[in-house]
Amino acid sequence: MIGKSLERFCIGLRVLIGILMIALALPVAAQVIARYTGIIPVYLWTEELATFIFVWIVMIGSMVAVWDGTHFSVEVFSEARSPLLKLLQKSFVLILLILFGGMFAWYGIEYTKFGSIQNSVMMGANMAVTHVSVPIAGLGWAVFSAYRLHEAITEYRQTRTAS
Repeated sequence: MIGKSLERFCIGLRVLIGILMIALALPVAAQVIARYTGIIPVYLWTEELATFIFVWIVMIGSMVAVWDGTHFSVEVFSEARSPLLKLLQKSFVLILLILFGGMFAWYGIEYTKFGSIQNSVMMGANMAVTHVSVPIAGLGWAVFSAYRLHEAITEYRQTRTAS
């Protein structure tokens, strides 16, 4: 049940990335048209908006990548053959991800507080709008990795009882 809820949440994140990509195309297109055609005046706030949207796309994309198991993992050793060694390999990476995500979530709160006392230059938007993406992403990494660790342990237990 938790896995299905997390999968639905991740589908929602993918949809949100798609919406943000479309939203990103608008200020970038306005910048290109303004700079190279002169049809519309150059608005510098579009550059800030594009940066804000891009930060969110990166952070949400990193959460999706952690869920898919395609982020933060480098194979240094070949895949283990024994179920216990497979579990240890997966667990090592997942535990590091949980710790790293927890650090991002914890220290990201202070980072967001720091951003909340600043405003962007062109738009005047509060910088907490982008800074809050850091603790949210860290929490996502930690939760998704903890669930994947639970799955790995369950898989190991099943292979151990089956043999």
